[in-house]
Amino acid sequence: MTVALMWEARAAEGRGEELLTWARAQDFAPEPLRRELFRAPQDRVLVITWWDAPYDADLPELPEPAAELVTRAVHRWRFEAVDPA
Repeated sequence: MTVALMWEARAAEGRGEELLTWARAQDFAPEPLRRELFRAPQDRVLVITWWDAPYDADLPELPEPAAELVTRAVHRWRFEAVDPA
C-alpha cells in the first residue's frame, strides 16, 4: 500500500524562503519513496512524502519548525492510495 503524508505550514511575514530552506534540510530515516516540496501565496510551504507502508504505520514526519518561523501550527494529513476505478 502507498501512504502519502502531507505537511503544510505558513511562514511568518517575509520568512517564506527561510521556511522552504528549513523544510528542504529535514532528513527522514528511513527515506520515503518520494518527496516533493511546494510553495504558495502567503508564504505557505507544503511537503508531501510517499511511503510503501500500511495506513497506520509509524512513519517519520516533519517536526514543527521554530515558533518564530511560522504564523500557526503545522497542518498534517495522511492519505492512502486507491485504484482510479
